[in-house]
Amino acid sequence: MKVLLSKERTSSAWLLAILLPAIALGIAALISALLIAAQGVDPLKAFRCIIQGAFGGRGSLGETVVKASPLMFTGLGVTFAFRCGVFNIGADGQFYAGALGATCASLAFATFPRVLLLPVGLISGFLAGSVWGAIAGYLKAKKGINEIITTIMFNYIMALLVGWAVHGPIKEPGSVFPQSARIPPAAELTKLLAGTRLHAGVLIALLCAAVTYHVLERTVTGYHVRVVGLNPHAAEYAGVSVARNVIFAMLVSGGLAGLGGAVEILGVQGRLMEGISSGYGYDGIAAALLGQLTPFGAFLAALVFGIIRSGANTMQRVVSVPASVVDIMQATVIFALLGLSALSLFRLRKHTAGSAEKNGVVCDG
Repeated sequence: MKVLLSKERTSSAWLLAILLPAIALGIAALISALLIAAQGVDPLKAFRCIIQGAFGGRGSLGETVVKASPLMFTGLGVTFAFRCGVFNIGADGQFYAGALGATCASLAFATFPRVLLLPVGLISGFLAGSVWGAIAGYLKAKKGINEIITTIMFNYIMALLVGWAVHGPIKEPGSVFPQSARIPPAAELTKLLAGTRLHAGVLIALLCAAVTYHVLERTVTGYHVRVVGLNPHAAEYAGVSVARNVIFAMLVSGGLAGLGGAVEILGVQGRLMEGISSGYGYDGIAAALLGQLTPFGAFLAALVFGIIRSGANTMQRVVSVPASVVDIMQATVIFALLGLSALSLFRLRKHTAGSAEKNGVVCDG
């Protein structure tokens, strides 16, 4: 009987994990359609433009995945931290740190052969993001400083640090623009589709999603991370170190976001510039929430946002609907998802309380 109930609860959880994001996307699409209609434009025509812009050809498809790639890494990073109960709002700063680390390593070891230089660039990006994330984790775990405040502050600090670097020590000699020298061709990621910007970074993101899922769901370390996220007091009582897991979660989270910065440099930009992130860390939070804080869910949610963002330019060009509608749609998705999740939790608690009363279970205190 217990096994049957357990299976039923598991099935319900999977059903909710699929239904809630789908309903949230539907609500966002409806509200966006109303806004588009208010401008005198046929919403169906606008949505067709988005699909055409995202999938209208090999170039469009490649651009869609390229736009989604940074969100895959920051979404995975945010997911890992959130599963430990740590609100990492600093994926943007960690993305910048990874981009800076990958650029410096690629330029410093430019004479290395490709078989060494490419891994060095990727690993440097991961390590730079890890260190930047772990500092915030340490401050929370050991000093009790709120991670939301520190990670937001660290976003600005790292963005300014990158700005200083491209204006000074790593500025391209002879250039009037604030940018680094171009990285060596041996450090660049392989292009997957000729004539497009689609690079092998998406395969790295998929591998990271698989590894993150394995660590969280199939290892003792991941179990400890999840236990701390669910109830840190119970975890401490059971002998699981909350401080150690918080630091570890932020280290991995920052590393994944930093790897995204490295992939952006090695796969798309080819050099470090100011403003290399257009809010990828914050969009990664949206991807993580839409993906229900699961690795593969965050990966797919990043693809959804990539589709919307890639098609938005076509929509703006063809039917003159501002691409900023995409930002409204993304914000609506988050609000709808949070509202639906809260409603689902309320109904679950009500059902649990009703079942307990029906079976004569009384909870004192």
